[in-house]
Amino acid sequence: MHTVITLNKFTKFLLCLMAVAVLCTSGSAAAAGKSGRGEASLLDTYQRNSASLEKSSFGLPLFLESFERDDKVQVDVYGIFQYPFASVVDVLKVPANWCDIVPLHLNVKACTYRKLPDSWLLTFYIGRKGYQPPEATRQVMFQYRIVAQRQGYLDVMLTAETGPFGTRDHRMRFEALPLDAGRTFVHVSYEYRDSVALRFAEKAYFATLARGKVGFTVTGKDRNGNPVYIGGPRGAIERNAVRYYFAIQSFMDTLRYPEKSRFNQRISGWYDLTSRYRKQLFEMEKQDYLTFKTKERANQLLLQRKIGSGGQ
Repeated sequence: MHTVITLNKFTKFLLCLMAVAVLCTSGSAAAAGKSGRGEASLLDTYQRNSASLEKSSFGLPLFLESFERDDKVQVDVYGIFQYPFASVVDVLKVPANWCDIVPLHLNVKACTYRKLPDSWLLTFYIGRKGYQPPEATRQVMFQYRIVAQRQGYLDVMLTAETGPFGTRDHRMRFEALPLDAGRTFVHVSYEYRDSVALRFAEKAYFATLARGKVGFTVTGKDRNGNPVYIGGPRGAIERNAVRYYFAIQSFMDTLRYPEKSRFNQRISGWYDLTSRYRKQLFEMEKQDYLTFKTKERANQLLLQRKIGSGGQ
């Protein structure tokens, strides 16, 4: 009997670690404060950090900030899209487009959208890195809303009161403002609150299965003078913030292609962008990613057709 109890405890421990792995890699956690930065504040952020954008360690006009406090983890990614503001707005003000953007992430297996009487509901199907059918995933339902849309400023938010494994207050936010005729300054922010049980499991996860996983914030240098990067929950959410930033960029980049070829171009482009940062973002070879994302895309289209025909 003692052996059975020990095995059961060990099994629960492993399952808990797997749950943390899915949550910390899915990035279903999301975004920034409830009131938003606002147009003036976002412009001030750009002006104060224009030098950082020019000399970014990303090799792109991109920088991020993150923090971890009590049960809250948040990251803010800022960058410049080489597209007119109007083009960015036209993409992100359409809820259905988010279901083409979000599933580029390895752990988002599908996304569906549904019109409610006074809002839109987006359902994310969260799973492991490799291929999974929708029925084997966890569903997280996000309310989509445009907080502000006016000439020169866009503020979009996705919120979920509850998420997997006891997490809550999931928020994903996107802000944008024009810099000139062909460039747009964007802000992607992610935030969530975890539970006591999850924080305990996170410590075990980041000390074992995710011991070598890091984010982008440099915390110091090692004895050889090489940068040391942040790990733990902050590192995890930094990785996912950048993945979603690149997902939006990949969607924008494919609009110049014929519609029938955009999906293939999109998944290839997203992989190529993330592969620039192998230390932080590499998870699998490109052909494996392309193969399972193509299968998951077929599953997503089937789910959406059922919704369109009145199915659940």
